[in-house]
Amino acid sequence: MKLLLTSSGLTNESIAKALFDLVGKPASETAIAFVPTSMNIESGDKGWFIDDLLNIKKQGCREVDIVDISALPKKVWLPRLEEADILFFSGGNSPHLMRWLKESGLAELLPKLLLTRVYAGISAGSIVTNPTLALSDEDSKREYEEISGYRSEEALNLVNVYVRPHLNSPEFPHSRKEYLTEVAKGLLQPLYGLDDQSALKIIDGNVEVISEGEYITL
Repeated sequence: MKLLLTSSGLTNESIAKALFDLVGKPASETAIAFVPTSMNIESGDKGWFIDDLLNIKKQGCREVDIVDISALPKKVWLPRLEEADILFFSGGNSPHLMRWLKESGLAELLPKLLLTRVYAGISAGSIVTNPTLALSDEDSKREYEEISGYRSEEALNLVNVYVRPHLNSPEFPHSRKEYLTEVAKGLLQPLYGLDDQSALKIIDGNVEVISEGEYITL
């Protein structure tokens, strides 16, 4: 299984190169299915989401499809995911994405799909691959529970590490080294804190840090 878990997507050349190295062919021959579902519940300005899409568009891929698993029936979204080389999951709200991964049935199908495709995640799209949602922002989980009545710590458990994006960002107070050091004491797996210029490249459980910024390993 091949994954690229990012904090803010394809923010630099090193992260973009790592993605297409995983695919094994150039961007011009690569098709991406971009799943925006996790951002649907987020209110306010979506400039960050537009930036994430622009960074993907700049790579010059053969095709970038947008496939919302919460808005389309399985008979529509599954063939479109099957046509892609990369399944790219947006940032946003981790519980909302995990809920729809389960309710749509995609969570059950992902292990088979990823035998021949690359998983790429941005922020929440990276967090849901963790063993649990322990590193999903607590305020976001509480707010989502109030809105939807949904609360679960279940994640996809595709990797044997925890990823916390947006290290040292002023907008994410729970992404500080001091906080993450305390959280790591209660985890059985390693924890990686990634800033917006960093990512994890994972091949069959083997982890490589890709960074033009800062990261921590705990």
